Amino acid sequence: MAKSIYLDNNATTPLESDVLNAITSALSKAWGNPSSSHTQGIEAKAIIEESRQHVAAMLGAKASDIIFNSGGTEGNNMILHTAVKYFHSGQDWSHNGFPDKEHLPHFITSNLEHDAVKLVLEHFAEEGIASVTFVPASPKTGHVMVDDVIAAIRPSTCMISIMLANNETGIIQPVKEMFERVKQINTSRKTIPKILLHTDAAQAIGKILVSVQDLGADYLTIVGHKFYGPRIGAIYVKDLGSSKEVPLYPMFYGGGQERNYRPGSTFPLMFFSQTTVGLGMA
Repeated sequence: MAKSIYLDNNATTPLESDVLNAITSALSKAWGNPSSSHTQGIEAKAIIEESRQHVAAMLGAKASDIIFNSGGTEGNNMILHTAVKYFHSGQDWSHNGFPDKEHLPHFITSNLEHDAVKLVLEHFAEEGIASVTFVPASPKTGHVMVDDVIAAIRPSTCMISIMLANNETGIIQPVKEMFERVKQINTSRKTIPKILLHTDAAQAIGKILVSVQDLGADYLTIVGHKFYGPRIGAIYVKDLGSSKEVPLYPMFYGGGQERNYRPGSTFPLMFFSQTTVGLGMA
């Protein structure tokens, strides 16, 4: 029989055996609703909180800055929709004499992004929800040039979203330098919105060291199945809940799980939580 060789890890990775064992254990022993006060619920919540700490440690973040969700698509959507609401929350500047196009929140991204960013922003533009600048990467280096991103900034720019690593070329984007430059610009934006900084790190985590402190990111997207976990995800939000400068708005409303940011008592949350315990200790 011919032996197949799997070469598509950038699309998805197989489950690590330790991860599969962790999932099986969680389903067998801690199957309760983590919002419940009985033994099974307490055990489930403990697993989730322990693994939240592991995910945070992997990024150099605080556990309170991590929100679990269904995957990268949901995470990116949640962050991009948050930026729109953030823009409109500042009524003093959202109609501060800007030209008509400046009444809309403005996003800057690249022509390299995953569809979970690209199609969301294209939808915003088509529906008149936001305006978007797609900065092309250099055809010579594959890098998004920092100066090109800076040049695209407008008074109404509310978010810059650039992936950390590209799934097809493997190029690591100059996110750290880019975000440092934008933070300098933010210090002078007194009556217009701060520019929020997001990087989709799905293709970087598990392959290179990723530190949110080093990158200077406000938001970062995490995808479990890119590094030997199941198809579950999480997002990092800087100083979540303790700072109004980096907000997060829920897309769903329900039972109050994940501090009301991502409600739902579905099993995937436990899958990812228990998985990351194994991955974080690997």
